[in-house]
Amino acid sequence: MRKSGRVLFFLMCWSCISVSSSFADKPQTWWPDHVEGETFLTVAEVRGEELDQEAEYVDGQGNQGHLAGPDSAVLKLSLVKDEEEIDDDEPWDDEAEEMETIPDPLEPVNRAFFQFNDKLYFWVLKPVATGYETVLPELARVCIRNFFSNLAMPIRAVSCLLQGKLAGLGKVVVRFVVNSTVGFLGFQDVAKQALGFPLQDEDLGQVFAFYGIGPGFYLDLPFLGPYSLRSAVGWGGGLFVNPLNYAVDFWPNVGIRTYDIVNSTSLRIGEYEAMKEASLDPYVAMRDAYYQYRLNLIEK
Repeated sequence: MRKSGRVLFFLMCWSCISVSSSFADKPQTWWPDHVEGETFLTVAEVRGEELDQEAEYVDGQGNQGHLAGPDSAVLKLSLVKDEEEIDDDEPWDDEAEEMETIPDPLEPVNRAFFQFNDKLYFWVLKPVATGYETVLPELARVCIRNFFSNLAMPIRAVSCLLQGKLAGLGKVVVRFVVNSTVGFLGFQDVAKQALGFPLQDEDLGQVFAFYGIGPGFYLDLPFLGPYSLRSAVGWGGGLFVNPLNYAVDFWPNVGIRTYDIVNSTSLRIGEYEAMKEASLDPYVAMRDAYYQYRLNLIEK
């Protein structure tokens, strides 16, 4: 009988430890402290009462001191400590704090221009680009985009040179020569397809960042869209490097650039709409997405 009683005692101890371990690994569920006048207990209090009930059950079986006393108190304190650590452990807060944002002291004005550009896109640019898309096949529109990109080679070449990126400068020059000859004036991106030389996305705004000039503050410009003060100045400087501004008069130049915008928009219809649908505040989403995009370009 004694032997069977010891076996029963050890089995009960093992079952109590297993139950307490299962509670420790169980996911947390929280309730409000007061709902319609009824009082609810926190998870730590529920666990403490369960452990007390287990101790009373074991004590009632003649096994004094198994879960009662200091061991039970220490176990309950450790459970409460684990709950506090779980509450305080929110890694997404650290990620949000680490995310770098751009100053926006002109937010009311920027929001007004954002609304203007939003209406301009949906009321004018998107309908025109959609009609243009139905007329011209995608392959032709990609070729036209390649042509305008090839014309902007001097901006990329000067930017690479001022940053000391000699390898990038060599790729820019080779791309221009190959695409302007074998690629039929740049309509075909032969340098990327045959030589594996991708487009070097460089501009004067990145040059300013290379020399330690900060982004300044955020700007949402009418007709142009999101910019930082640094990139806006760089865009203005690029106008003096772009050969198209010297070869064509002002109004024909405006028409050519408008056509380039319509052509590029026809290849990206749906992207802006998806961003608006996925964000609670499209203005903030656009601002943060633009700034992170510029930071990635600068890091490269």
